[in-house]
Amino acid sequence: MGTENHDLHYLELLARQYPSIQAASTEIINLNAILHLPKGTEHFLSDIHGEHEPFLHVLRNGSGTLSRRIEEMFQSTLLERERRELSTLVYYPNRMLTRRLGQLSAEAMEDWHRVTLFRLVQVCRVMSSKYTRSKVRKALPPAFAYILEELLHEQESIENKQEYYQSIVDTIISTGRARAFIVAMAELIQRLTIDHLHILGDVYDRGPGAHIIMDALIAYHSVDFQWGNHDIVWMGAATGSPACIANVIRICLRYANMETLEGGYGISLLPLATLAMDAYGDDPCRQFQVKAPPGEEYTQNELLLLARMQKAISIIQFKLEAQIIQRRPEFEMEDRLLLDKIDWEAGTVQVDGQSYPLNDTLFPTVDPADPYRLSEAERSVVQRLIYSFQDNKKLQEHVRFLYSVGSMYRVYNGNLLFHGCIPMEPDGAFSDFAIDGREQSPYQGRALLDRIDRLVRQAYFANNPDQQQGGQDMMWYLWTGAQSPLFGKKKMATFERYFIDDKTPHAEKRDPYYDLRDQPETVRRILEEFGLDPDRGHIINGHVPVKVRKGENPVKAGGRLLVIDGGFARAYQGQTGIAGYTLISNSYGLLLAAHQPFESVEQILEGGRAPHSQTEILETNTRRIRVRDTDLGRNIQRQIDELRALLDAFRSGLVKER
Repeated sequence: MGTENHDLHYLELLARQYPSIQAASTEIINLNAILHLPKGTEHFLSDIHGEHEPFLHVLRNGSGTLSRRIEEMFQSTLLERERRELSTLVYYPNRMLTRRLGQLSAEAMEDWHRVTLFRLVQVCRVMSSKYTRSKVRKALPPAFAYILEELLHEQESIENKQEYYQSIVDTIISTGRARAFIVAMAELIQRLTIDHLHILGDVYDRGPGAHIIMDALIAYHSVDFQWGNHDIVWMGAATGSPACIANVIRICLRYANMETLEGGYGISLLPLATLAMDAYGDDPCRQFQVKAPPGEEYTQNELLLLARMQKAISIIQFKLEAQIIQRRPEFEMEDRLLLDKIDWEAGTVQVDGQSYPLNDTLFPTVDPADPYRLSEAERSVVQRLIYSFQDNKKLQEHVRFLYSVGSMYRVYNGNLLFHGCIPMEPDGAFSDFAIDGREQSPYQGRALLDRIDRLVRQAYFANNPDQQQGGQDMMWYLWTGAQSPLFGKKKMATFERYFIDDKTPHAEKRDPYYDLRDQPETVRRILEEFGLDPDRGHIINGHVPVKVRKGENPVKAGGRLLVIDGGFARAYQGQTGIAGYTLISNSYGLLLAAHQPFESVEQILEGGRAPHSQTEILETNTRRIRVRDTDLGRNIQRQIDELRALLDAFRSGLVKER
């Protein structure tokens, strides 16, 4: 089919949606108007690591944007206490309303409802002002859509509209719908504060609520996701990769973080516990002592059982990983085969040609003659765990969502987003990786990430068993391999940290990228590799916590690279000195919010201040950015061009109006 025929066929299809000159013209007018609106606010978060409460709080308050807007609006009319209470009401409407019911009489509650509704309408109008009526309408809760739209667009200052406006509010109160209406308005304000959310990886591990975060992301109105190393190992586990499953369970046991695994997904570890008691029942497992989070209370017997389970799954992990290493020589990970390097009589192990004494020589499930063979009991446990992960409805729902909105990287509005690194050589060249044994033309840079992205999807969606296993093996490699863009280290020294007291072999050397990313020329090279303008674009990065306490700056390479892992997870806040970063990109510029530790929702509700967010302006635009300047704007412009072509076709008679 020729190009002209193809274009005509497309226009005929387009005419089904816009069947007349009037319909096409109206849509062009609407789309052109949208191009001149201010750009929507983007929020960037990374390395949440299961800390659901601070994460949800940041979404509710827009990284402090809402409280600042309320301060600006009511600074001269409300006391500080009243402004703080209004902000808290927007964040946590149901809980604040429940508290108010116990504090006020029925008459006082009616007055409070009236005043609060007027204030929320004011806030809602300001927050909705940068959107089209159509977009706001779609965000309205269906039960209150008509009334809310009337309130948002009525002008109560006009004399002949005052009674109408007042009657709406009075009727909401008299019909007993004030509480539901306040909740709906608060949630609408939250919804309008963030137009689009970027998650730069690592929702899983360390904190207790990864499953809660995933539920929130699935329900969120607009989000994309760049996979992190902790996400990819959970995704690999969901595909049925035994090595990924073993790593997921070992980490949960290591940090006594069982809430997501058992509470969130209901995965039973009883078969593993049985194996641990049978094989390691007399083993003190001292080097497997659990790193329980503060506030968690366990009995000594519980901690000992967790330690024995951790040792049992660790040995299984080493065996399963060896099977991948042996069938994937292109991974070049033979140095990670350590069970066969043990001198059983001397109680030592060879690592990188050096002999080290073992601190533990109790390996009841390891056959020295065939150290990487699973025992019958281990094989049974692995099969039951594979079934538990693959057949878990909630986990599969979460992982499918990560596939649908996620990727290895994303180019968005002139910025490059990825979790870890672009593998590099010390001289700044992109590292080669001979995936699939491609020795003649190995992958590097953008091509490497594109190929890995396809392999990750292959692990979940391929029907061919060999392709599926190839993808699963790659997902495990992304967790631990030297050329992994998500891991970014030359090795993961799990065996050494458990079994060798000498810290020399514990070192995990970082990819050269992490030293080179401070240099503007490195960032320019990477941006150009991904087709971006090196003078205007940014790399937005997570994965390695910024040690603010030690003076490290998240802004690197002259402002072209921004690291937003500031320690959402409590486990990292001792290193970082803060409780996470949020990057905000709005129509005026680029801002970085540094958050203070989040104690609890209850503390905020009791009248305490919400965690302070210190905002730093990184860039101010010389002119306000409009929708037309964004990726969305370019897509809209294409639609306008196509509709103009349809108009011409209608007017020339090539396409008939319907």
